[in-house]
Amino acid sequence: MPRPPHCRRIAASPTACFFKPAGIPTRELQIVVLTLDELEALRLADRDGLYQEQAAAQMGVSRATFGRIVDSARRKVADALTTGKALRIEGGPVHPMHRGPFRCGRCGMRFDGSPDADCASHGVPREGPGADSGGEQAAPPPAWRGRKGPQDA
Repeated sequence: MPRPPHCRRIAASPTACFFKPAGIPTRELQIVVLTLDELEALRLADRDGLYQEQAAAQMGVSRATFGRIVDSARRKVADALTTGKALRIEGGPVHPMHRGPFRCGRCGMRFDGSPDADCASHGVPREGPGADSGGEQAAPPPAWRGRKGPQDA
């Protein structure tokens, strides 16, 4: 049984998800499906001009895996363009990269970085009311939202 594919990081969703030759009804066309990770590989390698090692690091895959992804994408795009097929962009084992700004869960400071990061990861000293002897700020009580649970006052 093969390993399940590792999720690949993509920077953004495409602005258009379907391309076809002009003047031919869609129902008469064969469709080639390009996955979101293949589109991201094309963007990084061909549009942005990154080396495979740099692009692979951005997507969170090995260089060899990146090479296979970009090769598959190029073959699919070439097939669609040279044989007059439609190209649909969808799916794939992807995880969108979040771009800041984000708010720290502990101190409330806004910063660029990962949405899962906290004060320690962006280097903000925690001080002021609620800080204990170790410099850690006390976490605020959970805020309930929705129908169940206490409402914020």
